[in-house]
Amino acid sequence: MNAKAKAAKGDLRDLFLDMIATERNASRNTLDAYRRDLDDYAAFLSGRKNNFLKAGTQTIRDYLSALAKRELAAASVARKLSAIRQLHRFLYTEGKRADDPAAVLEGPRRGRPLPKIMTVGEVTKLLAAAHEQAAQGGDTKEARARRLRALRLAALLELLYASGLRISELISLPVTAARTKNDAIIVRGKGNKERLVPIGEAAKRAMKAYLDACGETVKASGQRWLFPSFGESGHVTRQHVARELKALAACAGIAPSKISPHVLRHAFASHLLANGADLRVVQALLGHADISTTQIYTHVLDERLKNMVRDLHPMAEK
Repeated sequence: MNAKAKAAKGDLRDLFLDMIATERNASRNTLDAYRRDLDDYAAFLSGRKNNFLKAGTQTIRDYLSALAKRELAAASVARKLSAIRQLHRFLYTEGKRADDPAAVLEGPRRGRPLPKIMTVGEVTKLLAAAHEQAAQGGDTKEARARRLRALRLAALLELLYASGLRISELISLPVTAARTKNDAIIVRGKGNKERLVPIGEAAKRAMKAYLDACGETVKASGQRWLFPSFGESGHVTRQHVARELKALAACAGIAPSKISPHVLRHAFASHLLANGADLRVVQALLGHADISTTQIYTHVLDERLKNMVRDLHPMAEK
């Protein structure tokens, strides 16, 4: 790809990314995902001496076939096709192209998998392991640093399970969230929308223990984030939290493959529904814009309803 073609590809892609950032309040993670998918598409087009402005429907089909040969999951192909569709729709509506070659394409059929779920017992074991590590003492510099990391992880875990926050929402909480006397905090989620999220006493105690261990360093540094990185400036990353959770799972005797920050969010929702919470309430707590997104958890409701009929219906067999 020559310099002029590279510039054209980058300009069109960046125009599209600017649009979704401005008009849809797309998050940094969403923008990065779109950028990667469109760069992959552009690289394929370049290999055929083609570009965003000239690609036809058959060329896009050829790209999808190439993705299938790479044995990408149906969900990954669907995500890439979504990015391509939106790009070409944007180029058409902005007058950059006279047609939309992606409009007639259908994505791969895919069933919606049930979310990975942890049992209440597994969550209890994970929390117990976190607090056991946080309770370990020692007067050396290394021991104090290890305890501070353990306290931070315990607070992260308690908050995840108590609130059902997305990991991006959790790691970007301000330090003031830990100083509230209320039983809920205000969270800024997708689309820059705010919602009120309950946290509970266990999470409040874990946050207090963590901040107490941080001591005067919080005040002295003017710390902005509740969970800052111990290395560079800024807050702890999603990847770092995921790694620490998997290590903790291994210590608790739980398969690390079963654990991730998002699995804890699933556990929050599923356990609420299993204990009688209304689906609309769970939708609001999770920050889902559409009830259909929350309905992935209805397998829990179905089981509860079957049990209710079995136990409460006057004609049910005993």
